[in-house]
Amino acid sequence: MEALLHPTHATHRVARAPKLADFVNGVPRERELAISDFRQMDPTNGAPVSQPTTAYLSFDTRNLYVGWICKDDPAKVRARIAKRKDIESDDRVTINIDTFHDHKHAYWFDVNPYAIQFDGITTDGQGDDRSFETLWYTEAQFTADGYVVLQTIPFRSMRFPNAPKQVWGVMLGRFIYRNNEFSMWPFVSRSRFPQFVGQFADMEIAGDISPGRNLQFIPYGLFSNSRYLDRATGFKTGTEARGGLDARMVLKDAFTLDLALNPDFSQVESDEPQVTVNQRYEVFFPEKRPFFMEKASLFNTPEQLFFSRRIVDPQFGARLTGTVGRWSLGVLAADDRAPGKRVAAEDSRLGNHAVDGVFRVEREFGRQSHVGALVTSYNFGSNFNQVASLDTRIELGRNWTFLGQGSTSETRSRGGARLAGPGYYASLRTNGLHFQFVSTYTDRSPGFRAALGYIPRVDIREWTHTALYRWRPKKSFLVSFGPGVTELVNWNREGQVQDWLVRPSFAVEMRRATTLRILHTESFELFQKTGFRKNNTDLSLSTEWYRWLALSADYNWGKGINYYPGSGLRPFLAQSRNASLGLTIRPQPRLSFTESYIHSRLGATREWLPDAALATGAIFNNHILRSKVNYQFSRELSLRAIFDYNGVLPNCRLVPLDRSKRLGADVLLTYLLHPGTALYIGYSNVRENLAFDPLQSPALQRTAFPDTATGRQVFIKLSYLLRY
Repeated sequence: MEALLHPTHATHRVARAPKLADFVNGVPRERELAISDFRQMDPTNGAPVSQPTTAYLSFDTRNLYVGWICKDDPAKVRARIAKRKDIESDDRVTINIDTFHDHKHAYWFDVNPYAIQFDGITTDGQGDDRSFETLWYTEAQFTADGYVVLQTIPFRSMRFPNAPKQVWGVMLGRFIYRNNEFSMWPFVSRSRFPQFVGQFADMEIAGDISPGRNLQFIPYGLFSNSRYLDRATGFKTGTEARGGLDARMVLKDAFTLDLALNPDFSQVESDEPQVTVNQRYEVFFPEKRPFFMEKASLFNTPEQLFFSRRIVDPQFGARLTGTVGRWSLGVLAADDRAPGKRVAAEDSRLGNHAVDGVFRVEREFGRQSHVGALVTSYNFGSNFNQVASLDTRIELGRNWTFLGQGSTSETRSRGGARLAGPGYYASLRTNGLHFQFVSTYTDRSPGFRAALGYIPRVDIREWTHTALYRWRPKKSFLVSFGPGVTELVNWNREGQVQDWLVRPSFAVEMRRATTLRILHTESFELFQKTGFRKNNTDLSLSTEWYRWLALSADYNWGKGINYYPGSGLRPFLAQSRNASLGLTIRPQPRLSFTESYIHSRLGATREWLPDAALATGAIFNNHILRSKVNYQFSRELSLRAIFDYNGVLPNCRLVPLDRSKRLGADVLLTYLLHPGTALYIGYSNVRENLAFDPLQSPALQRTAFPDTATGRQVFIKLSYLLRY
């Protein structure tokens, strides 16, 4: 039986699976589809790939095979033996597959010259979902004139319609990082963005293929021992042993049902450091727990009405996701033990669980348009919050897209108080080769709430415009350069201007992943019925000039607000200084060192303080330092250590902050055989400038040095994928 690829290409189903050595040694193979006409999307739109590249596609009853022969000087190739998915700054090859042929969603399978994998899902108009993981196989080898790669992708690792004939969209690509180069077949042009998947080549697979039976079970076990400081009662110790089972079933090749018994919601990686001092709104920390990360993009809407970190400590979880024709469905349900742990001891809800639910349905029409609905529900005792919304994405011509959303919410608190109100969102945007433009209107009523979402502010009517132009010279070290401008104005329901902003900018992008940007902001902010006139200038640089070195730096200065002033003071303007520096050194392919430093400073001046005696020196200085080292023994085994320092040095007369110093150490040994099968052994230790003495009042006192261990933990976690 043959598998035909149309309209102009054909290949046979092979009886013998190709081997990596075949491509290294030039061994004749069964007839394959050979692709060599790769064209650049970046840096020069439409130019031929700078290094000879050929991909060979073939099939058998179980797998799709892609063999690559990539010519290059091995001394110039940028690649590392890294953790799975940590190859974004490496040379690599990729195949993207639109299995449902909807011209919108596609799996991607990237691999670098050391056979390190990176998979995910991309969706036109939404971007990339890096959380997707599946089981596939890779081999790679350097040669005298480049490198070769073999990808083996089981059909059962993808979902596609249950039909006798398959028509898929396919894109093959190669990244050459030192040139900022991404070359593809078929030619994919930025001039047709936001269509990316919409530009793939159509391929018909005439053979009868099926993912077959697909049942996955991942039992896991977790053991931890900890000692920590309870700030009310003193030091405590605890031992936890937990086990559970995650199960996945693919139903009729279209739907995936995930069920979990005492599910694995643990997070083994630490959050990246951020400044949390003097922030008016909640700081956003991205999700890192595997259960919530996978297929998270299905629940995305223009307004983020579902933010999975709101579900803090769940005991069970269930999720159904799938696509049939032009319909997509997502349902998620979980409980949460955290609300029942946070209430007072005399509260009748102590120990109760919150019940959370999310429902999403989407219907596509046209080539890249859709309409969808989202419903979320949060219930804890007599408290509840329910949100319903309708949203749409409409393709308007070649480059223009409209996004719209209308939402409503109802909230009831324990005392019987009710809040309700609508929210609206509309955005018109274009993303072409040279010109990009976004105009967005956001309207949230004072009563709008989304307990499971990330909505930092209500009572707004905000209009934002961003436009930029990029010149893209050909055959130049410059990749692109040009100006941009952002404008914003925001009113409340009383017609008062709450914010306005004007931000011109200029950016230069060069080869070797080097970008320089400067911007200046003039703005106004209404805070606690007082208007503040602010400004800020920002300079940033990022570069990977050498393959062993990555550097990023940012410095900004201007006027900022002290949102939380000391006793007897109202919020006031101050001199703001912020700086960050990131440095990564890779002395050899297995080893990397990363240093990062963040400094945030607010300084008092006589101009804005009524008492000149207070207007001296800093309101606060916040220093955040992180050192990270990672050694990759093999593709599967790695050792990572992180050392953190976070110091807040305040003038307590001007800001109600403690003089705090925190030291942290975090060591993690990982053996990741493949997604679902992994062993983690971790140790963490946090020290702070605190002392606890129950004979004093208060019992918790600040000290000069961070020499008290306030949190220490060792854990072992094992999971194993069983696939049928």
